[in-house]
Amino acid sequence: MIDKHAMRNNEVFAATVCIIGGAFDGLMMLPMLLPSLGGKLFGLREFSPGPDYRYAINVAASLMLGWTLLLFWAAWRPIERAAVLMLTAIVVACLMLAGSRAVLSGFIPLRKMLPVFALQVGLVALFLTGYVQVRRRIGPARAGA
Repeated sequence: MIDKHAMRNNEVFAATVCIIGGAFDGLMMLPMLLPSLGGKLFGLREFSPGPDYRYAINVAASLMLGWTLLLFWAAWRPIERAAVLMLTAIVVACLMLAGSRAVLSGFIPLRKMLPVFALQVGLVALFLTGYVQVRRRIGPARAGA
């Protein structure tokens, strides 16, 4: 027997996770588009990026915008688009690896990256929880798998 209340709760949770992730992505575009803000946020003294950095960060910002829109799109039909939750968890985990490399290389101080890491760990947990809940309650055929 299908528990419609549980299905609705899972759908609302998955949609909420998508909206939270999209909002976080949108906020993270600010330091990308405003390098002076990014420099202050990450404790980079006298941060004056050249055209090579600006080009690369603008490419990254366009991809971030695309992923932001993807998450908001997934929120409209979170059951059918649940795979976006899993894919986003993978992307955020990769961003954590990139952040770790920035810290290990000495580019960004660990104390400045810790809040970002904490938010990223929370997001990965939310995305994975949302995906697992949808898969468990709805089944793999309808969970975007």
